Amino acid sequence: MKEKFIEKMRETADYIFRHPEISEQERESSRALAHFLEEEGFAVKWNLAGFETAFVAEWGQGKPVIGFLAEYDALPGMGQEPASTRKPLDGAGHACGHNLLGTACAGAACELKSQMEEEKLTGTIRVYGCPAEETVIGKIRMNEAGVFNDLDAAVTWHPFDRNRVSYDIWQAQDIKNYRFYGTAAHASKHPEMGRSALDAAELMNVGVNYLREHVADDVRMHYTYTNTDGPANIVPAFAATNYFIRSSKWERTADASERVDNCARGAALMTGTRVEIERVTCNKEMKVNRVLAETFYEAMEQVELPSYTEEEIRFAAEVSEEAGLENGGQYFGGLEPLEEKPVPLSIGTDVSDVSHTVPTIMLSAAAMCKGTPLHHWAAAAQAGMSIGEKGMLYAAACMAEGAYRLVTEPEILIAAWREFRGEPDMK
Repeated sequence: MKEKFIEKMRETADYIFRHPEISEQERESSRALAHFLEEEGFAVKWNLAGFETAFVAEWGQGKPVIGFLAEYDALPGMGQEPASTRKPLDGAGHACGHNLLGTACAGAACELKSQMEEEKLTGTIRVYGCPAEETVIGKIRMNEAGVFNDLDAAVTWHPFDRNRVSYDIWQAQDIKNYRFYGTAAHASKHPEMGRSALDAAELMNVGVNYLREHVADDVRMHYTYTNTDGPANIVPAFAATNYFIRSSKWERTADASERVDNCARGAALMTGTRVEIERVTCNKEMKVNRVLAETFYEAMEQVELPSYTEEEIRFAAEVSEEAGLENGGQYFGGLEPLEEKPVPLSIGTDVSDVSHTVPTIMLSAAAMCKGTPLHHWAAAAQAGMSIGEKGMLYAAACMAEGAYRLVTEPEILIAAWREFRGEPDMK
């Protein structure tokens, strides 16, 4: 990868790390990424699918059209210095490494553009600036608006603690709010006049906890209370919960979600209250593509793995001890083999919906030492220093190498689309 791209990626990732912004508020972050791309000759258009902080940067013409999916939102309350001990900062932080994620996509696009210019290759490169991944709405609304419809392939990655093709089934998710409305009354003098919204919410949760025995093993249903009103001597007239309902298949998620709705309706009936059910967002499971997985695995084999300095190894050792990470002192590894079968994950992403519109590939690169969990201060610490940067640069080089093959070997995309459509293998 060209040195000028490496330096720009480091500068951009550091800037986004130090200016963390939560979902739909990524004004500085999105502008930094767009500026990087504009300086390298990409034309940028803003305000996609109603998002102020969404953009598409485009270069080239004709087929194939390759899209890189960039993210840059931070997590609320996860501010952290790039230090090996817990040093929290006020506000948001990049504990999911999105400062690295979006920047690597931009760097990969620039590297691919440079190769295509040198070899006078035809094709179109796009980088989609995708906001609000952490709230699972950005790419879903963009996908619904049709912004990915004419792509030949979508390419992205995610920071993790290992290097591999993400041949994973990310979960199908249904995210809902339940709001119960009752009648306030004095809880001691006139309890008979009250209708407790809090009772309804609690009964709903009891029903869901009994429901757990009668759903598929991979179904997950988790909830939190988001609001109740007043002190204990007033019958609560309002209570609200938020639910995530997930599995590795949308059909199972949808079935469980309807049954959770029925628990809410039954609880409202039992307590004489009223319930409103709001779907916040939903997404399908990841649709994997074996053709792209094998192609990008071969590309990853061609890219030199990062090496680490004594200082970085010491940092990994210190953060592992401080955070209680389980890695046995083996902080970094090589390229892991491509699995024979898709691997179900217990997390979700809005990239999944794009994978049902266009063949999509996701890579993983070690932007943190082994055992580091996402959404944790240790992930944020490493995302802001050289360990994270090395994972970012490796991911960018791998994506550029794989995308170059898509441009120069048209038979790969033909095969990927045949698989995507469920057509017979022509080998």
